[in-house]
Parts: sequence; structure tokens; C-alpha cells
Amino acid sequence: MKTQTAKLNYLKIAPRKTRLVANVLKGLSVNEAEAQLLISPKRAAEPLIKLLRSAVANAKNKQLNPEHLFVKEIRVDQGPMTKRFIPRAMGRATMIQKKSSHITLILAESAKLKAPRFKIVKPEKVKKEKIKTKEIKAEIEKPKLSEKETAKPAEKPGFVKKIFRRKSI
Repeated sequence: MKTQTAKLNYLKIAPRKTRLVANVLKGLSVNEAEAQLLISPKRAAEPLIKLLRSAVANAKNKQLNPEHLFVKEIRVDQGPMTKRFIPRAMGRATMIQKKSSHITLILAESAKLKAPRFKIVKPEKVKKEKIKTKEIKAEIEKPKLSEKETAKPAEKPGFVKKIFRRKSI
């Protein structure tokens, strides 16, 4: 059985929170694991999807069939903690531990996998086009109206206008 390993070190999310997302992926095919990550609202899903796609791309370079790949193992270990202090009452300080994670993803190839239930289409990046300012100004300028169209008939002030025009005594 051929395998492909991918690692992500120093992810600035606590391992306990990352494991919630990672444990869902164990044993799933690559296609279904990617679908699970796409619909997951957790913050750890985005780096995990990048790691999964990276592992699949590496497997393609090793001539492994991406349709036969599945998540054999995913391990989330604790990385180094950055330690910070927050001031408390009466001159004391409390330590805050900002935890990080190391993630190891192992993909394996299996011939027993079912055909994928759906196909994931990645959105294509849209390139910004440079628009000339002269073209924009020409589009914005409106045609000039004739004197008849610009001149409006004089309206007689109504009852309401007379009341609000009065000065209070």
C-alpha cells in the first residue's frame, strides 16, 4: 500500500480545537474529506483543507491515483506555547498560554474505494482588468439637455409650503 505524508507545523490554533475537525476525516476518501472541510464552520477547517490539497498534489507527483486515495491517519500534536501575562488585582499577573498545533496527514491508496458521490469544483480566480480613465469619464458624462427640457414650469406654492414658510411669533 503506497502512502503520502504531509505535515503542517506551528498552526496557531489549539490542538484540542483542531482535533474536533480532524477526527471527522479519518477513513474518508479524499473527495469526501474535502467536502466535509468545505462545509465545516470551524476555523481549523481552512488550514486542514490546504494541507489535504497539498497532500493530494504531492501524491499526484508520485504517480498515485487521487481517486483511490483516502485519509489513513491524521494526527494533531501539540506545538510550542507562547506565554503571555495579563495583569490582575492587587499587583498579581496571570499567565495566558497561546497554544499551537502540529498536524500530520497520511494518505493511502486503496482499490476498494467507492466512486465519488459528487464532484468538487474549485472557484476560478477572476483577474482584474485595467480600465482607462478616459473611457470611464466618457461613459459618465451625460448628454446636455436643451433649454426647453431644463426649464421647468413655475409651480405655485401650496398650502403646506405657506404654513412652514411663516415665522413663529
